[in-house]
Amino acid sequence: MARPPRRKRATVKVAPPPEPAAEGPLKPEVVEGPGEGDELGEPDAAELAQAEPADTPIPSFAEDEGAGEGDAEESGRIAALLRPEPTARSLVRHDPLQAYMSEIRRYPLLSREEEHLLAVAFASRGDLEAARQLVTANLRLVVKIAHEYQRAYKNLLDLIQEGNIGLMQAVKKYDPYRGVKFSSYAAWWIRAYVLKFILNNWRLVKIGTTQAQRKLFFNLRKEKERLEILGFEVEPKLLAERLEVTEQEVREMEQRLGSPEVSLDAPLKSDESEGRTFMDVMPGAERSRPDNEVEGTEFSALLRQKLEAFATTLEGREATIFRERLLSDPPLTLQEIGERYGISRERARQLEKRLLERVRSYLKRELGDTVDIMLGRED
Repeated sequence: MARPPRRKRATVKVAPPPEPAAEGPLKPEVVEGPGEGDELGEPDAAELAQAEPADTPIPSFAEDEGAGEGDAEESGRIAALLRPEPTARSLVRHDPLQAYMSEIRRYPLLSREEEHLLAVAFASRGDLEAARQLVTANLRLVVKIAHEYQRAYKNLLDLIQEGNIGLMQAVKKYDPYRGVKFSSYAAWWIRAYVLKFILNNWRLVKIGTTQAQRKLFFNLRKEKERLEILGFEVEPKLLAERLEVTEQEVREMEQRLGSPEVSLDAPLKSDESEGRTFMDVMPGAERSRPDNEVEGTEFSALLRQKLEAFATTLEGREATIFRERLLSDPPLTLQEIGERYGISRERARQLEKRLLERVRSYLKRELGDTVDIMLGRED
């Protein structure tokens, strides 16, 4: 049987890949993503067809076992080119002060007539919307005043916050019928709240608790600089005369402003401290000594015994004044004693004064001069 003729195998010639152009290195193609306002929807058939993977195999840039150093460098260069390039847009640090300023710029300023109408609406009808417009229109005034005190307190946003509270208080207290511009009136309230905040937070230990301390806190340094410019020798006595305070108050304020606060639990820095703190080396109060406490307790018991003995010698009105006014808490008033015994208030006061002299003479006779010290009559 004759065999069929053999078929020749078809040969397919594969063209080599094109060589890269010599102008420069390959750059990855940048595809723009959706913009900020674009909406993401499902792709259509044409987009899906374009997105189908090609039949060409994915090239591998891994280094073969027999590859040389030149192939490894080429693979690293191509891998670096395929990494996404960093965008030119960088992150900007968020500034809360600038964010606040951009926010308050949205509120328009008010004219004198608009300001008056809103103030009248709030004062007469309690219109909260009118009060809100008055506050928001003057927020920039608070920022301006807070900048004046930034040297005294570094956190400007805290000053602005306290100034805003003062601004709201100014809206409550403002009288639109006095003919004063609201911003001029509000500036006083804003400064008052800002200054109060600075005083309360200047140090851990509160200063400025009295009027003299507040005056020294804000004016002591400026007055010293002014006197030095004029050629005076700055002394506490001269500063006290200029600021109308006592010399002792000037010394105390200079010490408090010129030295930092120290914790009593902070360790001593000397080599011989051995872990001791400032609390360990502070002198104790005179009354906290054990011998003084025992002495005071014994004297109180003795004094109570002598007073009970003296009370047995009294009767009638004197006994009532002694027990229910001098030794009682709360004591009877002179008016109540007078109504009980049918005498005037002045007569009850005279009886009390005479009784006190008798008590003092009796105790001095029994206990000596110690009674005058305990009763605050030491000469």
